[in-house]
Amino acid sequence: MPRALLLFVVCLWNGFNRLTECRAAEESAAVPKGEVTQYQFEQSKIFPGTFRDYWVYVPKQYDPAKPACVYVNQDGIQYNAPAVFDELIHKKEMPVTIGVFVMHGRVKAKSDKALDRFNRSYEYDGLGDAYARFLLEELLPEVEKKTAKDGRAIRLSKDGNDRCIAGASSGAICAFTAAWERPDAFSRVFSAIGTYVGLRGGNVYPTLIRKVEPKPIRIFLQDGSADQNIYGGDWWMANLEMERSLVFAGYEVNHAWGDGGHNGKHATEIFPDAMRWLWKDWPKPVAAGKGSPQLQDVVVPGEDWKLVAEGYKFTEGPCTNADGEVFYNDVPSSKTYKVGLDGKVSTFLEDSKKGDGQRFGPDGKLVAVAGGSEQIVAYGADGTSTKLADGFRGNDLVVRHDGSIYVTNPGWNGTDPSKVWLITPKGKKKEVDSGLRFSNGITLSPDQSLLYVADSRTHFVYSYQIQDDGSLAHKQKYFHLHVPDTADDSGADGLRCDRDGRLYVATRMGIQVCDQAGRVNFILPTPNGKVSNFTFGGVDFKTLYATCGDKVYSRKLKVSGANSFQAPIKPMNPRL
Repeated sequence: MPRALLLFVVCLWNGFNRLTECRAAEESAAVPKGEVTQYQFEQSKIFPGTFRDYWVYVPKQYDPAKPACVYVNQDGIQYNAPAVFDELIHKKEMPVTIGVFVMHGRVKAKSDKALDRFNRSYEYDGLGDAYARFLLEELLPEVEKKTAKDGRAIRLSKDGNDRCIAGASSGAICAFTAAWERPDAFSRVFSAIGTYVGLRGGNVYPTLIRKVEPKPIRIFLQDGSADQNIYGGDWWMANLEMERSLVFAGYEVNHAWGDGGHNGKHATEIFPDAMRWLWKDWPKPVAAGKGSPQLQDVVVPGEDWKLVAEGYKFTEGPCTNADGEVFYNDVPSSKTYKVGLDGKVSTFLEDSKKGDGQRFGPDGKLVAVAGGSEQIVAYGADGTSTKLADGFRGNDLVVRHDGSIYVTNPGWNGTDPSKVWLITPKGKKKEVDSGLRFSNGITLSPDQSLLYVADSRTHFVYSYQIQDDGSLAHKQKYFHLHVPDTADDSGADGLRCDRDGRLYVATRMGIQVCDQAGRVNFILPTPNGKVSNFTFGGVDFKTLYATCGDKVYSRKLKVSGANSFQAPIKPMNPRL
């Protein structure tokens, strides 16, 4: 190439570069810049004694007349987030969003000769709702007390669809846990090099994601194949397992896999694209997945829980008569209520004598544990009662089609042994088992050959074979339940079977549904996170009625409940 032509090309290229740089500078200057302000918070009651720094990003476009969307990030400011938000909000690729970047807590040492207590793993790696409550009840309300530098009041949206939570490593599992526990408050999650391993129980998430009824959460996962592989687990494999479980359950999930290690380099590179994907289609709500085939065999698409009644002290003992009408107790108020087929609730007993567990017998009478009088009584349709047995307080019971009654007596005062009693059709009372820690819910298999008893203070439901004389044999810890990381036991209470042989168990995690082989197939959480007992009622016994503390909920299902007062039903063999 002639020298003159070469010089011309070089000049032209340099001019082009300068023009490009100028245009980029002009575009950057045109992007409104938000402001970031630093604060400190040390008034936590959920994590008492802790102090922490946090930063609040307020975009230039924020108008206090409308609550802003919210982004929360653990471990402070990461991924160059304020600059990314400036750009994406300007281009309308994400909504106007206020960012809250918060550090983990520390408990200050009493002197410089001692070390602070570092709360990072405790707050971030642990399961349960504590950190979500910290954000929702303490930190975010504190943020709303602040103002922007120009005096704009800070108003944050309370809608989970308007909120994203994020973090790296332990901060990532913390973000997922907050959304998992409170999807009503956080529906969008960015997880970088997430710690879904066995540090504080996070390794159970891939299993729970497959079993718990899907929640409205959209999640973006990032990790690299050179991530750490140490005593707690293999981060890379754990993130791959999370992604596979989320896909299996039908969640909205995306990912960016690389070959990097346990650092923020790759996450920072893909953060803008992750934000675009997480906020896509906003304000359209994030949808929940369909769940496992086992779940889909039981739940009706589009049919969620519905409130039946509320305002009670503590509800228990739901049961169903032959017409599908449902009866339940408000134990402290000593009242029994009835839900008609029209859905209307009326009072059946003004004084149930602290009625607890109850079932209908083959004669159509309501058989109940009257805890106040330490009796087992039967009520006719007009509410008149007949004593069947006395001498023990009891808890829950089930009545066979032949009129035999099995009753659990937990050992309420902590010194008496926990027992299971049989009351024969002739009224004879005898002990048929003892030794459980706290015998609670009780039911029969559909063919009525097996008795199932929940041991609340363990993670097992026991199975017994019923002998010809009503005695029990071949006792086994048969059904293996899930236990929340925040509890020492499952809290297993009410039990019921459907006509296909599945066992439903009321637990701290919701209603756990087991196959006949004793394995939890899926879990149905209740709207308020509580459930003591439940029954199948309504037309064809296809509606689940659950007593949940001060509320009673119902939900239509595809399957019918098996009623012990009816003739036994032999279900099909389980899949082994």
